[in-house]
Amino acid sequence: MSHKITFTVSFYQRVDKIDDKKTAPIFMRVTVSGKRADISINRRVHTDSWEEGKAKGKSQEAKQLNLYLDSLKAKVYGIQRDLIDRKEIITAEKVKNLFQGKGIKDKTLVQVFEYHNEQMRQLINKDFSTGTWQRYKTTLKHVKEFMLHQYKAKDMYLHEVKYEFITSLELYLKTVRNCGHNSTLKYIFNFKKVVFLALKNEWLDKDPFKNYSNRLEEVDRGFLSKEELAAIEQKNITIPRLAVVRDIFIFSCYTGLSYAEVAKLSPNNIVLGIDGEKWIHIRRTKTDVKSIVPLLPKALTIIERYSEHNSVQDKNKLLPVMTNQKMNAYLKELGDICGVSKVLTYHLARHTFATTITLTNGVPIESVSAMLGHKSIKTTQIYAKVVEQKVGADMAALKQKLMGNASIAKTNKNYQS
Repeated sequence: MSHKITFTVSFYQRVDKIDDKKTAPIFMRVTVSGKRADISINRRVHTDSWEEGKAKGKSQEAKQLNLYLDSLKAKVYGIQRDLIDRKEIITAEKVKNLFQGKGIKDKTLVQVFEYHNEQMRQLINKDFSTGTWQRYKTTLKHVKEFMLHQYKAKDMYLHEVKYEFITSLELYLKTVRNCGHNSTLKYIFNFKKVVFLALKNEWLDKDPFKNYSNRLEEVDRGFLSKEELAAIEQKNITIPRLAVVRDIFIFSCYTGLSYAEVAKLSPNNIVLGIDGEKWIHIRRTKTDVKSIVPLLPKALTIIERYSEHNSVQDKNKLLPVMTNQKMNAYLKELGDICGVSKVLTYHLARHTFATTITLTNGVPIESVSAMLGHKSIKTTQIYAKVVEQKVGADMAALKQKLMGNASIAKTNKNYQS
């Protein structure tokens, strides 16, 4: 929730600095929403000639001093108006610096965020995917909207980003933007990466995230069951574009590769593994961790199917991957045709590889982690937990079924006797 900004200018006498002539210096105090900054005006006045923030009496000296105080106050309010017009955040310290002609040469939050995003844009398909870059652009959009909402400012200086900014941004994302807990934290973590960039470049002295702590909530990672996967594989599809999309989706189900990784696969990524069979070696777009995947027969068949495809040969790719937008639209259509109620996405394909294809079939979790290119096995353990939950649910259903059969048998026996 945004708060009202208060702004006052006053003058006071520093009686603790009184001299032998009983004169004391006059200071101007700028107070913005309870935070204040004091400025010496380089004037002294007798303690008997000062009262309630101004020179006392009607002498020419008193009149001139009060006129001077009025001019200083007008200058400060002029600075305030300029900051409001530029939609900059207003702080007492900033007003003091501008009043004294120092200005502030700090980099701004938007400047650093845009610098980060431009660097990322230049590394698309090398170190980052287009999707990751888009998410950082969205994060910047949310941060800009938050600053307008919370501080009535289009931008702010890096040194003004404090712990309170982070917690208020989190609250804004959850309430005003109606983001879920995990979505909110992903935006916060993106923002943290930009702050870390500023710290590394020494554009920021103190880490506002030092005392910040929060964790993503575990979520149920959807995946296709063996039956659902078979329904998609075995469906007779006569529409060419959907047949291609189906093949690429199935390829991801049998390799665990994301859309971005499949899109950049080239013949150079196919190597002979330690077993003499064909493997995929690729660095994950998201984490830059090497992913090693022995090619299962179905994945290898799909690669061979498109080896003579025009777009594959022209672009030196393994598969004729369309744009992410088209692929997702066609996947929805594919799901409807195949009678699968789950929303088909490449995340779902990757999760299916981790669960239905590997862990459920007894592949050790360490091997699955290496194939998925996870930095930590803890990430892979989420899939193992999902498999355990499914096993538990399946066995509970079987138990109920067996108990039901036993009950029926007992009833029949009683009836016969």
